[in-house]
Amino acid sequence: MTSLICGSIAYDTIMSFGGRFSEALLADHLHKINVAFLVPGMRREYGGCAGNIAYNLHLLGGDPLIMATVGQDSPPYLDRLRTLGISERCIKTVADAFTAQAFITTDADGNQITAFHPGAMTASHRNLVADAGPVKFAIVAPDGRDGMLQHARDCADLSIPFIFDPGQGLPMFDGAELKHFIDLASYVAVNDYEAELLTERTGLTLEQIAAQVQALIVTRGEAGSEIYAGGQRHDIPAVPVAHAVDPTGCGDAFRAGILYGLSKGLDWPTTGRLASLMGALKIEHQGAQNHRPSRDEIAQRFQQAFGYAFS
Repeated sequence: MTSLICGSIAYDTIMSFGGRFSEALLADHLHKINVAFLVPGMRREYGGCAGNIAYNLHLLGGDPLIMATVGQDSPPYLDRLRTLGISERCIKTVADAFTAQAFITTDADGNQITAFHPGAMTASHRNLVADAGPVKFAIVAPDGRDGMLQHARDCADLSIPFIFDPGQGLPMFDGAELKHFIDLASYVAVNDYEAELLTERTGLTLEQIAAQVQALIVTRGEAGSEIYAGGQRHDIPAVPVAHAVDPTGCGDAFRAGILYGLSKGLDWPTTGRLASLMGALKIEHQGAQNHRPSRDEIAQRFQQAFGYAFS
């Protein structure tokens, strides 16, 4: 059954600066910055939360349906989705805008300066969940502010269980709005930093949030994750990786594992472990959508990591 992925599609332009920002940014001159960085290394990656989640769910053999807005520069991304066999029928093109994109410059110490242009993402509220047709589960991932609110309401009105995944969009909402999202959602997924911000803004503890939804998922990087469901807390271990190359998109890969587990009716410990594995497979590769394990390879890695089969 189809899983609806509401969120962003974006291009990520990633540049490497061989020096250190600290050598060019003088503390007593920050009020009048005029600097340029030579970036010999540059690559362009396919990204965006919806694109990343759909890509990973497709690797698992799931049926993702992306709901997003893109701009006039979207043909290469849309062509790629077609090649992969991922439906684009709920992706709307905004002709007078660019697709959302991030421009990320990293220095020799791993510090980053990022400029993000939301572009067509701000029109995401033009998409209506009702137009997607029958779906079993949905996720409302980072997107345009109005779109996130709209899609959460749409899912609730249509009785579609959905994951509220605020991600980097969480600061756009105040406490009352975040409480409203929690009221509408069936599941909430956040990382440890977002969990702190969510509790701070809503005044709710993690236990109180968990009591209002079917499951609260909190990821903690290499420390694993926690799933609060049915009055229980499931501690999910991180899957060790041989070489951690790039964390970009790991959270999205993890969420694809959660969606797959939900769609297949897997128990929470297994669903969490599959999600953990998907994050590990991603971190071993550069970029958010360049890992290409087969379904059988994913199953083998799961068996090796946990000693049993997930399906």
